[in-house]
Amino acid sequence: MSRFRSIFPAVSKPLIAMAHVPALPGTPLYDAQAGLGGAVSAVRRDVDVLLSAGFDSVMFCNENDRPYQLQAGLESAAAMARVVTDCKPEGVPFGVDFLWDARCALAVAVATGASYIREVATGVWESDMGLLAPDAAHLLRERRRLDASDLAVFMNITPEFASGIGRRTPAEVAVSVSVSSLADVILVSGTMAGAVPEVATIAAVREAVPVDIPVLLNTGARAETIAEYLPHVDGCIVGSSLKVDGYTWNPVDPERAKRFVDAARSA
Repeated sequence: MSRFRSIFPAVSKPLIAMAHVPALPGTPLYDAQAGLGGAVSAVRRDVDVLLSAGFDSVMFCNENDRPYQLQAGLESAAAMARVVTDCKPEGVPFGVDFLWDARCALAVAVATGASYIREVATGVWESDMGLLAPDAAHLLRERRRLDASDLAVFMNITPEFASGIGRRTPAEVAVSVSVSSLADVILVSGTMAGAVPEVATIAAVREAVPVDIPVLLNTGARAETIAEYLPHVDGCIVGSSLKVDGYTWNPVDPERAKRFVDAARSA
């Protein structure tokens, strides 16, 4: 059984919700008055709302550590591990994403018992953070060294805030990544958080990739349009559209969260 199906053995198309972590210590937007305890309280509240809405999993992400770094500091890894440990759900699989350091995400995931990580792990990209050249070979060797072979790596092949250096289509990249980089899951994203990719792009990736490699919609999922995408994917990750007013850095809106789950389940 694949790592993905081992995480979600009884769910055909898992719905994964983002738990966006407020800015961590040392970052420009960190709320020193609220402190790390304030971040924990905010995330814990969002996680409770998301689970009550019926999501199959929660993924923790340092979404507000803007501007993002390509190499995280030790303090970021430690603070992220603290938040995840204090807020992780019981009896529900959870994941970790760290923008934009895959090795940090792996370390936090191993320390907290996460089931998966989401990262840009392959390719070369010009991005808002500068030139991004991740190393899937090193990442997967670190996973093996840390005795975390069950941990799934969700690989984002069309990362937000970035464009690829090269001319391959997303479908061509997906095929290559599934073979050469041993992706457990292929993710297809829009141009930034909350932006939706074209249905045709998702469909082309799903058609090109072997059937045993899951393809997930990574950004832009909305209650109003999820029915258009679900026939072409094996699940989805959603964050921004669940927030108050649909704004990425607002708290989760219970009504929006429930409306999304209901729309996805009915679709």
